[in-house]
Amino acid sequence: MFAMLAEIALQAWDSLRRNPTRSILTMLGIVWGIASVTLLMAYGDGFRSLMVGTFQNFSKSAVIVFPGQTSMQAGGERAGRRIRFEFADLDAVRMECTLVRQICPETIRRVNLSYGGRLASLNVRGVCAEYGQIRSEFPSEGRWLTREDQADRRRVAFLGRWAKDKLFSGRPAVGETITIQGMRFTVVGVMDRKLAFGNYYGPDDRSVFIPYEAASELWDARYPTNAVLQPVAPVFEAQAERQFRAAMAKRLRFDPRDERALTTFGTSTIRPIIDGLTIGLQVLLLFIGGLTLAIGGIGLMNILLVSVTERTREIGLRRALGARRWHVAGQFLAEALFLTFAGGVLGVLLSYAITWILPPLPMLSGLFEDESGKGDLVLRVQAGIVLVSAAALVLVGVASGMAPALRAARMDPGEALRVE
Repeated sequence: MFAMLAEIALQAWDSLRRNPTRSILTMLGIVWGIASVTLLMAYGDGFRSLMVGTFQNFSKSAVIVFPGQTSMQAGGERAGRRIRFEFADLDAVRMECTLVRQICPETIRRVNLSYGGRLASLNVRGVCAEYGQIRSEFPSEGRWLTREDQADRRRVAFLGRWAKDKLFSGRPAVGETITIQGMRFTVVGVMDRKLAFGNYYGPDDRSVFIPYEAASELWDARYPTNAVLQPVAPVFEAQAERQFRAAMAKRLRFDPRDERALTTFGTSTIRPIIDGLTIGLQVLLLFIGGLTLAIGGIGLMNILLVSVTERTREIGLRRALGARRWHVAGQFLAEALFLTFAGGVLGVLLSYAITWILPPLPMLSGLFEDESGKGDLVLRVQAGIVLVSAAALVLVGVASGMAPALRAARMDPGEALRVE
């Protein structure tokens, strides 16, 4: 059986070798088709990785809660009442909310800062020590705020990268003293460049973070601007938000169904948007690449059908000498698979060459005014992409070769021999 298959493969190679120009031109359609599939999938995969990574820079799992205004009557209270929570309220509901790991109050003001002769108006955020871990605030220099900073009411500051460049213009910042509304703060850390979706009150990059207790010395921080919740696990995010809302509604006497009393958004709100956008784009690009490859496959099928017509007498002679239908079909199918395999290998190699030569593509750099390159899209041909391309290649090869193979196999030997 193996010897017979080897003989069919040799006959297919000999047939292709007799028409090198036709074979090469036919193969080029497959090369371009498989390269298109591979490159478009690499683009979709890179786009998704960039978008998901930028989304995760906001937080792995967090819910931001903003106090609002009631729109429903509850507990004898009229609608339209302003909701404000204090530290004591957050501490009380923390004990009741078993699905909430951390609750961090946050107070925000846009104030004037200065260092030497440089002035800037930036968002200053008073936060707790756990805020950095919840919101993925990673230092590239120095450290984040600590519980000791809170307990001792230290006047220390952690700068976003853009804020640091604005005030220090490339000079080292850690250990230096800045002035916030007339009070001196020591810089203890600088954030790594952060590109993130879901920013509220402006990008973290353009913010300065100080302990909540120190912020209360700059302005009235009795009532937090918002609260940041961290669920015990990402899958419990929605349940943790409902649990917090119910506990706060009971304490502040509003209807827990009142969406306007507390407005929220979190990673579970943003993630479906990111997934829908990126997965939809990947499917569209795969469809476009598949169409391109299908056009190459149609060209291959047409060439093989022409070849069947040209070799009618040869097919009739082989059948008359005892060749079976599947021998003839196997030869043409082998020719189709050889052309698609050779074209596929060259197409994948071409894809690797293009991704190696092509520079990173600016994607989010303009949106975030970033020059670090973190917002650029880098094309990479992953092993999974090659496997999908190979599966598409086999499908196209079999589909393209099947019609010519069946046409050749169904020829009547007597009629084929009479063809001039």
